Amino acid sequence: MRLPVAIAALTFALAAAVAPAQDNRLPDIGSSANELLNPARQAEYGSMMLSQLRHYGYVLDDPLIDGWLQSVGHRLAAASDKPQHPFTFFMLKDRAFNAFATLGGYIGTNAGLVLAAESEDEVAGVLSHEVAHVTQTHVLRSVERAQKDSVPILLAMLGAIAVAQSSGGNSSDDASMAALASAQALMQQRQIDYTRSNESEADRLGIQTLARASYDPQAMAGMFGRMQAISRVNQGGERERAPDYLRTHPVNTTRISEARARADELATKPRAFDPGSVITSENPLLPSSLRVAGPARANDNVQFGWARERIRVFSANTAADAVREYERMRQAKPLTDAQRYGLATARLRDGQYAIAAKELAPLLTEYPADPWIVIAMAEIEARTGDLAAADNRMEALLARMPNHRAASLSYARLLAERNDATAGRRAQAVLRPLLVTAKDDPVFQQTFARASEVAGDPVRAGEAYAEAEFLNGRPERALIQLNTLIKRPEVDYYARARIEARIAAITPTVLELRRQGVRDEVLERR
Repeated sequence: MRLPVAIAALTFALAAAVAPAQDNRLPDIGSSANELLNPARQAEYGSMMLSQLRHYGYVLDDPLIDGWLQSVGHRLAAASDKPQHPFTFFMLKDRAFNAFATLGGYIGTNAGLVLAAESEDEVAGVLSHEVAHVTQTHVLRSVERAQKDSVPILLAMLGAIAVAQSSGGNSSDDASMAALASAQALMQQRQIDYTRSNESEADRLGIQTLARASYDPQAMAGMFGRMQAISRVNQGGERERAPDYLRTHPVNTTRISEARARADELATKPRAFDPGSVITSENPLLPSSLRVAGPARANDNVQFGWARERIRVFSANTAADAVREYERMRQAKPLTDAQRYGLATARLRDGQYAIAAKELAPLLTEYPADPWIVIAMAEIEARTGDLAAADNRMEALLARMPNHRAASLSYARLLAERNDATAGRRAQAVLRPLLVTAKDDPVFQQTFARASEVAGDPVRAGEAYAEAEFLNGRPERALIQLNTLIKRPEVDYYARARIEARIAAITPTVLELRRQGVRDEVLERR
């Protein structure tokens, strides 16, 4: 799994097309990079990168995990120097310690980073640093010296990856190595390589963002120290010991000391998370005279615990592997509440419903209103045939939290599993409030497609299935599905207009991919 990830990382870095590093002490206010890549094009490249990562199965798309990550990421983004800048945060399954920012405000976080953290503040420490790289245009400014053929090269390399993925057997490894060698040749001296001044600036602004967002500003230095500790205890040579993040964001004792000093300096000022404090706004977009009174949002490390353990389960190779991992942890010392939730989730995913219910029951007593626990118990009840109990539990949760995305998606999936038209229509109704905000969410589109299919609404189902294919990096399949769907007799005037609009929007992407020799590996085998 790691080699294709490395190839993809090299390939997607090419979208940012970095020139040799320059030690610019101040932000390049006069940069013409925006003329080369306007915000719309940046967002397009970021979206393309994410869809391709999804296509090869590297993204951890889970509504509960995603909801937690978005809450942390957007809390930081809102407290940054450019709160109006769009951001997209996503989780990768890889257990290596890493995070990265790329064009369009897309910020990826590896599962390994969260598993290494001991608090939400520490995760926020790394994310705030990546947010600063975006707001200070460190990625974008590096594009200015790039060749304009960067995107064709990107697409060609994606084609090489597709060939490597589809060839199978030992030849797949050979093809992957060839693709990697080609990528390295193309990328030599042009990979993303933040300068010392970039890193220092991202540290300084990231720590300020942490404080503004009511996180502990010492968390960044703490996480850097944890990375160094991980690199010392791992086996192998120096390069193998160093986490990926340390190779792109070098950390030394001086940098850690400077981060701690900056955090100490901020600690002498009134803090937003001190109850009853009065603070002066440090956001340059707000008046300097603005005073904010009272406590800010408290950090929820209970939710962080659920998120970290759910990530542990979903990033394991199999659910059975996750169960064994927790059993080893239990032999060393008693499991925490969060770890017991993780074990219950692993058993649920492994089909051990009765044991999962036994593990979860004490947690439900302790946290009766927590959506992470409530959803897990409802899933167990539905899978064991107690549909009434599952429905009552989920209906009560949605009545209390009607806009909870994970609750809506989880309940809709449980309803659609019954393959009953009435349940399918209820699932559609549960999902409808998310239609506008979740149009770019492949999990939503897949769930809405299945609910519509079960409800007897083939046109809506076909549109949503095609949208899910497109968002998962398979635009050619999406185009084929839409061209087939539009021929159905039940397609009315309005549905036809929607489908024709999507065909027109997707066709240029498919044609460009074909021009670059990138074809869908499944369609090629037919």
